[in-house]
Amino acid sequence: QAKLVESGGGLVQPGGSLKLSCATSVFNFDIYAMGWFRRAPGKASELVAAISSNADNSYYIDEVKGRFTITRDNDLNTLYLEMNDLRPEDTALYACAKSQGALLSHKPHNYGDGGQGNQVTVAT
Repeated sequence: QAKLVESGGGLVQPGGSLKLSCATSVFNFDIYAMGWFRRAPGKASELVAAISSNADNSYYIDEVKGRFTITRDNDLNTLYLEMNDLRPEDTALYACAKSQGALLSHKPHNYGDGGQGNQVTVAT
């Protein structure tokens, strides 16, 4: 069972930035695609961004394109999500998850259980 630990969330004003990190204990981290999910209050979980195992492909939902960037450091077994120009509607619990394989997937059911998540709150 992979252990995923997210950090970097917090309270930020609209227009601000945050960078989330996901440290993993996944053996052979570099052979799995990874994704960031978020769950806003009263809403279903959604896959926000994903990245292939070697970082040559990435995916974003339309709402965050141009504002969020997903990256990974396979030497450090760490996944990142840089979030710029944050909006109140980005407020959610963000969690990372491991895909079933190396190829990029934008289908949530291809991902396993995520970590406990890290809260991001965008408010004045």
